[in-house]
Amino acid sequence: MENKVVAMLLAGGQGSRLKALTRKIAKPAVPFGGKYRIIDFALSNAANSGISDIGILTQYKPYLLNTHIGIGTAWDYDRNVGGLRVLPPFTSEDGGRWYTGTANAIYENIDYIDELDPQYVLILSGDHIYKMDYRQLLKAHKEKGADVTIAVIEVPWEEASRFGIINVDDNKKVVEFDEKPKNPKNNMASMGIYMFNWKHLRKYLIKDSKDKESAHDFGKNILPNMLSEGRLMYAWSFDGYWKDVGTVRSYWEANMDLIDRDNALNIYDKGWRIYTKSKNLPPHYLSRSSVVKNSLINEGCVVRGEVHNSVLFSEVIIESGAVVTNSVVLSNSKIMPGAEVHNAVILEGVTIKEGERIGEEGDGNIYLVTEKGYTIE
Repeated sequence: MENKVVAMLLAGGQGSRLKALTRKIAKPAVPFGGKYRIIDFALSNAANSGISDIGILTQYKPYLLNTHIGIGTAWDYDRNVGGLRVLPPFTSEDGGRWYTGTANAIYENIDYIDELDPQYVLILSGDHIYKMDYRQLLKAHKEKGADVTIAVIEVPWEEASRFGIINVDDNKKVVEFDEKPKNPKNNMASMGIYMFNWKHLRKYLIKDSKDKESAHDFGKNILPNMLSEGRLMYAWSFDGYWKDVGTVRSYWEANMDLIDRDNALNIYDKGWRIYTKSKNLPPHYLSRSSVVKNSLINEGCVVRGEVHNSVLFSEVIIESGAVVTNSVVLSNSKIMPGAEVHNAVILEGVTIKEGERIGEEGDGNIYLVTEKGYTIE
């Protein structure tokens, strides 16, 4: 980038609405799309946008996430100067403490950012599925002469109340910021992606850290405070594919989107690759008796039964006579002979017993299947 940008990727969230999917791992580490993890999309966007410095803020059950990220090799961030740094909570002369909010997580790492001395700081969330060229966001930020620019997208009205909603004037200048309003005035939602001028953000982070009443959150505190004090805040509209996989149903939907021929998220685009840490696995195997239609089949899978409109992660086994439709099957799961699974998310390492039946095709439910049974979402 022409002007130095440091990206700070918030990856410490639990994502409790994903239930058993985040029982052992942070939401950004949840597998997605057959071979990826959710955080791969934000990391790949940053790499493809030419951002050379990125800090990953972790907290909730970080082991698997840290193992996946490593030193950033998969995203070409393993560099001697700059590159990727994992930033967990730490102790200091004042004692140990956890990150108490999104803004607090950045505040606690001011020294890291100061050392890099950027002109701009880009705040990212590690739990969304999308492809975005952050250079376009920076361009809009500079053209407006903004102090902060918020990436926004139109969401369905019925979902608007679970997002930060941005109200703007005719020039896209933000006039009001409503964090998860009960009665939203519009459906233009914050994507949790903010471009800040560092010198201004730094000042507000320090001020916020001294406020005992603050939740130390960007949506609840930093952005409203900057707006009330007249800082120039603009919205930048994004019209590409974006999915907040915050619930089991939205997670299932986002995976199903990948096998929709009209899907706007093109993971086969060689000009904007989504990078990930790959396993050394053999090719998938489809037996003579198998029937596979409109599905993503990852490495190491063995299919002897039927798979329709589904996403299979690595080393999944579908035995003869088994039928899987409209489902997401995570790694190392087995569907035994004669079993049927419809509209399901099957967790890693789960075995569906011979002749067992889960779900009905077209019944409108989503079934979350663990080793203990299933729940209806």
